[in-house]
Amino acid sequence: MKDDIRSAAIALYDRFTHEGMDRRAFMAELTKIAGGAAAANALLLAIAADPAAAALVPEGDARLQTRSIQWELTPGRKMKGYGAAPANAAPNLPLVIVIHENRGLNEHTRDVARRVALAGYSAVAPDFLSPLGGTPTDENVAREMIGKLDLAATVADAKAFMDWLSSPAGGSRRVGAVGFCWGGGMVNRLAVAAGSSLSAGVSFYGPAPDPAEAAKVQAALLIHLAGLDQRVNATALPWVAALKAAGKNVTSHIYPNVNHAFHNDTSAERYDAAAAALAWDRTLGFFSQNLETIVAA
Repeated sequence: MKDDIRSAAIALYDRFTHEGMDRRAFMAELTKIAGGAAAANALLLAIAADPAAAALVPEGDARLQTRSIQWELTPGRKMKGYGAAPANAAPNLPLVIVIHENRGLNEHTRDVARRVALAGYSAVAPDFLSPLGGTPTDENVAREMIGKLDLAATVADAKAFMDWLSSPAGGSRRVGAVGFCWGGGMVNRLAVAAGSSLSAGVSFYGPAPDPAEAAKVQAALLIHLAGLDQRVNATALPWVAALKAAGKNVTSHIYPNVNHAFHNDTSAERYDAAAAALAWDRTLGFFSQNLETIVAA
């Protein structure tokens, strides 16, 4: 695929998936870029995530224990999710919250939670669409639902969970969070809201809050950005600068010549194996330094 066609198609797809672009208008413009309807459909399949893509850490891996979970955030308000931990996990391991993209809690996010667990942590991937009935199988519907969430309430839900985990009732755990795209934005927002309940947060190409909020951050932050991701970088770069100016513990990396969602190995045209591997290695090293040194499973 020619780089100019690929880049134009990815930029258009980001407008469709993040800015509420009408699907009919999206397909019409993609057809122009690709040069025909058949080529447009093939291009879309290459750019979009493939829900049937093989997991790096399959469900049923004998090194892990996994399960679907549900917990009560406040009376009458419940959250569903997915948990993974080493098979012989010690009680009250440091816990990493894995926050999904704007497609909700899907198999790819569960796979990432298992990768976290293989590094020796407990991992929980909440379904933040739980208040709306949970993540549907149709990712287009999931994206529409994400847009209907009360963001303040969603942040409060995650904060309540972290407050409980870090309390004696929840095991007085050290808590980290890693999120991607929409989830990366949530990590940034949680760093503002969580206070001391969040020890370490990793944001992959996540939109950032108002830089004026940087002074409220207590957690250590690691921020991964894609060099070609102008939409996210427009808010993320000022956010990083504000965190540094406020004297916060923040490290950021920009990966040249890669696109938004470069870590998602279910998207053939977005995924960049080298950048993804480096970012993941840095992520695990960051958690080891800021949560607790863990021996890999």
